[in-house]
Amino acid sequence: MQEKLVERAKQLMAEGKVARVLGWKEGDLPYNPEPTYFENAEELDNFVYDGFCGANLSKFMIKAKEKTLVFLKPCDTYSFNQLLKEHRVDRDNAYIVGVGCYGKLDIENIRAHGMKGITSISDPKMVDGVLVLPVQTLYGEKTMPYEEALLERCRVCTRKDHVISDEVIGESGETNEWDRFDEIAKIEAMDSAERFAYFQEILAPCIRCNACRNACPACSCRKCVFDSTKFDSDSKANTDSFEEKMFHVIRAFHVAGRCTDCGECSRVCPENIPLHLFNRKLIQDINELYGEFQAGEDAEAVGPLTHFELDDVKHGERR
Repeated sequence: MQEKLVERAKQLMAEGKVARVLGWKEGDLPYNPEPTYFENAEELDNFVYDGFCGANLSKFMIKAKEKTLVFLKPCDTYSFNQLLKEHRVDRDNAYIVGVGCYGKLDIENIRAHGMKGITSISDPKMVDGVLVLPVQTLYGEKTMPYEEALLERCRVCTRKDHVISDEVIGESGETNEWDRFDEIAKIEAMDSAERFAYFQEILAPCIRCNACRNACPACSCRKCVFDSTKFDSDSKANTDSFEEKMFHVIRAFHVAGRCTDCGECSRVCPENIPLHLFNRKLIQDINELYGEFQAGEDAEAVGPLTHFELDDVKHGERR
């Protein structure tokens, strides 16, 4: 796949159809590729695409001022569509190559499988009819079921079609094996005290690094309220436990109805906090109150929270 993407990118640059390319390059660790712009064909020799290229590149297109080739996975195209609807990206500046996806990998899941001394991770392969992930370690090669190495968001993903693209390279495979609202159901089954204690515990490690906000395609405000110097929220570290909770709660409400459930917030969190649970709870509520809705599926569709109907649910009502 990587060779095909590089070949196509170089071809489009040579033909003058794009001025630059937005993709991934090798990061500080073999399982941490970084989003980057490639300005010429020579730089594309450093392009990588593997199971760890989970970054959603759609948000990087906000500042694109010239024709840019951007590689988007199926789930990423929903974010791009949403940004398009909000007039945050310019379609004329984007040449979208949809890339096939069989789910992206989570290094923590690989480590949790007992892998120690990891030196490199190879492409998956079929062994006796099962897709496995070869992992090279200091103690030799080991394998594990590919599906058990996937990010949580990939194991609940049902979006395998690109909703917007100029062309598509590669095929996508089904990875959906979990109901994405199962975890929400478990939390809702708790009483209020248990629920409060649960969120206190999972949010306690937050260091307010803002990685979740910076990676989130729905967090695209030119000026964020949490950067205001008029009150203490602009400080990186939490001033108290109340701010610690309110940062994430307010952010979830700010993206309600616009969050595509891409899971970037949880993927980039250095403390591995399942921040997507806030957004997913609101997605479930919107579905129940206004009917099934998928943000970014249609760039022209009116959002449930930005359009009023006389029969809309009233404050305090449930359906």
